[in-house]
Amino acid sequence: MRSPYEKMQIAKNVSRPNFYSYVNAVFDDFTELHGDRLFGDDSAIAGGIARLGKIPVTVIGTVKGNTTNENIQRNFGMPNPEGYRKALRLMQQAVKFHRPVICLIDTPGAYPGVGAEQRGQGEAIAKNLMSMMSLKTPVISVITGEGGSGGALALAVANTVYMLENAVYSVISANGFASILWKDAKREKEAAELMKMTAQDLYAFKVVDKIIPEHPDGAHISPEITFTALKKELTKDIKKLTSMSEDDILTGRYEKFRSFGVFTKI
Repeated sequence: MRSPYEKMQIAKNVSRPNFYSYVNAVFDDFTELHGDRLFGDDSAIAGGIARLGKIPVTVIGTVKGNTTNENIQRNFGMPNPEGYRKALRLMQQAVKFHRPVICLIDTPGAYPGVGAEQRGQGEAIAKNLMSMMSLKTPVISVITGEGGSGGALALAVANTVYMLENAVYSVISANGFASILWKDAKREKEAAELMKMTAQDLYAFKVVDKIIPEHPDGAHISPEITFTALKKELTKDIKKLTSMSEDDILTGRYEKFRSFGVFTKI
């Protein structure tokens, strides 16, 4: 069995399938939509309308590149506030047209640049968290690689959350954890063990609902394994969720997140 640190390295592999790989393999008739109608179009988040089988859906996701030039273009998968605002605009459009939302997440976190902060990065993430909790349509989120902090959570307030077998999902990177807690980034491997960031850990904690299989060495080795499994689970859960009432959709999502964590009174 691979260690959490080894899984983290697989999750970061530049060759892993990105947003467009999943869209092309899992969905049909994807039409991309652009812009937040406020500032610009963030290339680190993409989204649009598509079909999952015969079901119209809205698909949104963070986008990494598979080459250095692509990663520069996509800001290494780190969204600016306009990316989160674009995502929210598409989610609100999905509610209007009664489409379920599917989010594909692979990001080290939101972009921490000065310009992003000046344009309201924290507010954009917070508004997504608040708005997604009351979104009157089913939401499924999939952590396909890295799920970094609030930058990932801003697309993961969902009724159902999946993680790929070698994906990681955490409040901070292992490097950041080690640097802050021990003032020693070299203890990254030790931090990864303590953080319980793997799909298997988070499934045991009921933070995620399903683990999507991939090749032991990473989804990029045999992507068809993951594409097929993901499409099967999405189709099954979308049918179940779309048969529910709005009240049940909202209540289920609320109760899911309220159930996280355990505390003991002393």
